[in-house]
Parts: sequence; C-alpha cells; structure tokens
Amino acid sequence: MEELKQQLKQQIIEALSLEEIRPEDISDDAPLFGDESGLGLDSIDALELIILMEKHYGIKIRDPKEGKQIFASVSVMADYIDKNRTK
Repeated sequence: MEELKQQLKQQIIEALSLEEIRPEDISDDAPLFGDESGLGLDSIDALELIILMEKHYGIKIRDPKEGKQIFASVSVMADYIDKNRTK
C-alpha cells in the first residue's frame, strides 16, 4: 500500500503540474481539497484526478459525490484504488 501511495503522489504531481511540490511534501492523510491544509485543490483538479484514476487504474467515477469521498486524501484514494482497480 505504501508503494501505491508514493506512486499516486507522483501521478498527482504530474497530472496537476505541481512543480513546486515533491511526493514527500504530501501527507498521506491531509485533505486534497480546500485551503485549510493539504494541497488546496479545486474542481478543475478533481476532473484531472478522475482522468488519472481511469487512465492508470481503469476506475470510472460517475457520481461527483462519490468522487468527493474518494479524493479526501491520498490514503483514501489508495485504499479505493486497491479495492477497485481493473489495471
């Protein structure tokens, strides 16, 4: 699971062009969205994460409410990928 989290962090950085951030700068449990902590991502970034999930893991997210829960943190994303990946 740790390897998946590291891979996911790198993919997030690349997909969102977060050049100033390194994988070790992203906490596994920090919120990905919102300005209070974490990465402070927005709805455009959420679309990029949906594309990332489909492209790399074969996971299609159709319900925005489901996406909001899945993208809560890197840990939550990794757990969801581990249970639902098709690639």
